[in-house]
Amino acid sequence: MKLFSQFIRNESGATAIEYGLIAGLIGVVIIAAVRTLGTKVAGQFNTIAGNL
Repeated sequence: MKLFSQFIRNESGATAIEYGLIAGLIGVVIIAAVRTLGTKVAGQFNTIAGNL
């Protein structure tokens, strides 16, 4: 029973999981921003190339 209560009180694993989830979410946001920005920049280059 003592081992079980120590396991319940140990929160280091939960903290590591939370940090992992935050890092994953930040990665998804960065990927979405780069894709959106890349599409807009490509459209601008195509417009400029068409006008030349």
